[in-house]
Amino acid sequence: MTLIKHKRVQTLLILFGLIFSGGCKVSYDMAGVTISPEVKTVSIQYFENRAPLGIANLGQMFTDELKDKFKSQSSLTLVTDMGHLNFEGEFTDYTIRPVAIQGNETAAQNRLTITIRVKYTNEKEPDLNFDTKFTRYKDWDSNTDISSVEEELVTEIIELLIDDIFNKSVVNW
Repeated sequence: MTLIKHKRVQTLLILFGLIFSGGCKVSYDMAGVTISPEVKTVSIQYFENRAPLGIANLGQMFTDELKDKFKSQSSLTLVTDMGHLNFEGEFTDYTIRPVAIQGNETAAQNRLTITIRVKYTNEKEPDLNFDTKFTRYKDWDSNTDISSVEEELVTEIIELLIDDIFNKSVVNW
């Protein structure tokens, strides 16, 4: 019986602490998102491809997917002007290199690497701002021509990059 009473007292203390703390600024949203309740809008500028290589629609593809991520996994309103949260940047690197060199000095696999620079501005909490490069890659069999797998690889890499950016900006990992 005393253990049950102890648990009840502990639960009540936690509840009182939550009720009377009142000054808490962090709200919890879907998918572990932590956003201040004062933040209502997000703006995502077009990300240009400034890398020497890359598929023609890389910037548009990325920009659209990042917008979709915020629409589906946050309650923020997407705006075209500067939002409470703002994302801008550019692709800085898009490289294809051989990896997994075999004994006969031929590559068993190739690697597509994409790097994007992201400037994130949080109008309400400027200490969370960042200007960071994110890099992700995917490997594929060297017997397969890049033209037959490039779009699929780019799609997969963009998804990984967006997860990294989303997590760093609003999940605070």
